[in-house]
Amino acid sequence: MTDPIQPVPIRTQTRVCEVAWFDDLCGGDTAYLGTLDPTRRSNYAHCADIMLTADRLGFENILLPTSYIVGQEVLPFAGAMAPQVENISMLAAIRTGEIHPPMLARHIATLDHLTRGKLAINIINSDLPGLREDHELRYQRCEEVIEILKQAWTQDRIEFEGPVYGKLSMSADPVKPYQQNGGPLLYFGGISPGSKAVCAKHCDVFLMWPEPEDAIYATMQDMSQRAAEHNRTIDFGLRIHVIVRETEAEARAYTKTLMEKFDAEAGAKLKNRTQDAQSAGVLRQDELRQQADPDDFIEPMLWMGIGRARSGCGGALVGTPAQIMAKLNRYMDMGIRAFILSGYPLIEECELFGKHVLPHLPNVKLSVEQGRTPAQTPVTPLTTGKL
Repeated sequence: MTDPIQPVPIRTQTRVCEVAWFDDLCGGDTAYLGTLDPTRRSNYAHCADIMLTADRLGFENILLPTSYIVGQEVLPFAGAMAPQVENISMLAAIRTGEIHPPMLARHIATLDHLTRGKLAINIINSDLPGLREDHELRYQRCEEVIEILKQAWTQDRIEFEGPVYGKLSMSADPVKPYQQNGGPLLYFGGISPGSKAVCAKHCDVFLMWPEPEDAIYATMQDMSQRAAEHNRTIDFGLRIHVIVRETEAEARAYTKTLMEKFDAEAGAKLKNRTQDAQSAGVLRQDELRQQADPDDFIEPMLWMGIGRARSGCGGALVGTPAQIMAKLNRYMDMGIRAFILSGYPLIEECELFGKHVLPHLPNVKLSVEQGRTPAQTPVTPLTTGKL
């Protein structure tokens, strides 16, 4: 899509964005897609190195994903890292239903104090590990968890009654977070109607995966309307991989390098080891790849080859620093205010993006205060490269 884009209703019309990196708590960091790399396993030391690298380079946030079995557990990892980082915030993924909601509220409030308010929560609405659950049950449970969290963070008492958690009546004194404007921001992703309904009613940032621009824009319009029906305004985020090189030829060549050791059968097994490999979002990423050219590009800079070997986000922006900046600017003009980026291998690609692109982005933290535009950090104009 090349026509100018009119922004959807958002809290600010200026070009600002929260730039986050991705940590490997769920186990998948590698130099070659479709392979397990024993030198980059999801252990505490490697995950700590990724976060410390992103913090040093100036990323405002880092996603700590949750997994069913593989990898590190989010909350204790985040607590251990809180005193080690300087400026970076943590976006902690929480699968609703795994922890009893009043206790979850206390876990998160404690972590919010450990990070001195540098915390946001990525709400995950999915089957519990080892179970296949009715989707209506999941939506109901997710909504109840969020409602209980908000009561715990903002009221003297939790007074709640619902079909999943029954009747709760208890003091909320011990669970007040560091952030006093309603607690940490809630990020949420999901393309099913039920997921969209939960986000529009309760959450702050709707996260999307890679799609063509017109499809992303249509989703944003839809979600803005859904939120408006609850007298709310939400922000938008994009979870996407990135490959940035000094020339376009080098960037595109790296997509071939990543696939050098790819075997379709082995890649499928690795992808399907995760319980969410058949989720609506993953199936949509697979569907988009079927529309790609022979090199797996569905737009000039949007490569969907990553989805051949992993579940979750399946696409990457591929190009020069100036090309990546131009694409991110288009997304910001659409109304996207948060980018959660990654690349393979995670530390090396973090360094490259941190060198070539990050200094030129209006990188800010999203605010818990509704309607407030965060203070913008200085940005170095990007003058090199070919658009």
